[in-house]
Amino acid sequence: VQLQASGGGLVQAGGSLRLSCAASLDYYGIGWFRQAPGKEREAVSCISGGATYYVDSVKGRFTISSDNAKNTVYLQMNSLKPEDTAVYYCAGSNSRPYECISSAHESWGQGTQVTVSS
Repeated sequence: VQLQASGGGLVQAGGSLRLSCAASLDYYGIGWFRQAPGKEREAVSCISGGATYYVDSVKGRFTISSDNAKNTVYLQMNSLKPEDTAVYYCAGSNSRPYECISSAHESWGQGTQVTVSS
């Protein structure tokens, strides 16, 4: 398994969760994506070197970070809303230039469920 996502769970609206993505290989960029039932997968947040990206709906609430020593990327999710409910996937990309889009990521983790109750 090249990417292992963890940290999902059930939380009430306004609560917090921290997702972890442990990579067994090095990637130029790692992204978090999510897919809710009946909806297309969307990019949530990505990180490549010192650059970060956030979809507008999570700006100010989510923070992506990396621990290079542990080869792990984190997604701290605060002020969670019911609309954040989805399966969250982390994915790795060695494409250059790096783009925070699904098609640019060649390795995918198994997904972790995040459920936010109202």
